[in-house]
Amino acid sequence: MLSDVLKNSQFFFQLYNIDRQNAEKCKEKRCPYCGGPLHYANYARKPRGELVDLPEEYCIKFSLCCGRDGCRHRTTPPSCRFMDRKVYWYCAILIIMTLRYNGASIYSLCKKFKISNKTINRWITFFQTIFPSLPQWQRIRGLIPSSVKNSELPVGLVNYFIKVKKSVEESLKSCLEFLSQGQSALEK
Repeated sequence: MLSDVLKNSQFFFQLYNIDRQNAEKCKEKRCPYCGGPLHYANYARKPRGELVDLPEEYCIKFSLCCGRDGCRHRTTPPSCRFMDRKVYWYCAILIIMTLRYNGASIYSLCKKFKISNKTINRWITFFQTIFPSLPQWQRIRGLIPSSVKNSELPVGLVNYFIKVKKSVEESLKSCLEFLSQGQSALEK
């Protein structure tokens, strides 16, 4: 079952490693504003939506800060674990949205994931009206078949990866990596 992924600490370890590698690549590129060296200035997060106890390091959002005096701009590497400033794990958002689209009631999702119906309704609105027009999505949209409809996001995307991968974990990991490409495309 799709929600069982949230109980798999190995899955979160894989996402953490992908994010760590993305942070290292970002650090090597240097500051996009002045070319100065980048240093880690990570954020501790308390993400919601997890159904398993995870090490604290998995809850760190990687962030980099320019070391050159006068600049000090922050650069946030692409992430498979966190969706911008949202407090829920990115994979939890995708799972909850997919379960809702596939017939789960908002009430049952609220009870299972300890989430308010207002939050679920905000996500539905976000993916129907805002997400399809975001530059992050526009930059990667052409990399997947047109059978993935903007009106069915993020479920259509999750279902697409489920069809092409062998396991649910691999499908979600691939989907999250794909979405993080849109984040990294903005920094180029």
